Amino acid sequence: MRNRVLRLRSESGTASRTTDRRALPVWVLAFALMVPVLTLAQAVSDPTPLQYRDAAEEARFHALAAELRCVQCQNQSLADSNAQIAHDLRREVLTLMQQGRTDAQIKQFLVDRYGEFVLYRPVMDTRNSVLWFGPVALVLGGAGVLAWVVRRRSRQVQPMGDSEERW
Repeated sequence: MRNRVLRLRSESGTASRTTDRRALPVWVLAFALMVPVLTLAQAVSDPTPLQYRDAAEEARFHALAAELRCVQCQNQSLADSNAQIAHDLRREVLTLMQQGRTDAQIKQFLVDRYGEFVLYRPVMDTRNSVLWFGPVALVLGGAGVLAWVVRRRSRQVQPMGDSEERW
């Protein structure tokens, strides 16, 4: 009778203690088998190093990569980043250099593709002039307001007479 009740419970979708105890090793085994698979999902480093024609090209490449920002990391240069897109962009920059493009042409290519964010030193124009001059204007405006308040308060303060008590 008891076996029949357990079968009815498990068929109706209600879990019993015996089915929970048997399912636990299966979950542990499945997790143990998945851990090695997860290690394969790690980021793969760039297996082949970049090939430079000469030392001058290598120096030019490193100088240019230091001026460009990784579009994924955002606060690392293209030279410092280990992101996969940084590896791809370094290869792209070297390919463009070997095709005979100038640094300005390479920067413009990347700006057209990713926007001015890719440059550490963006070009100053009317669209971003607030970013260049805004902080200076705020500091000068704050200093002006502070001077105005101090001068106004100094006019309102009356000097103490000889008869008034001083602390």
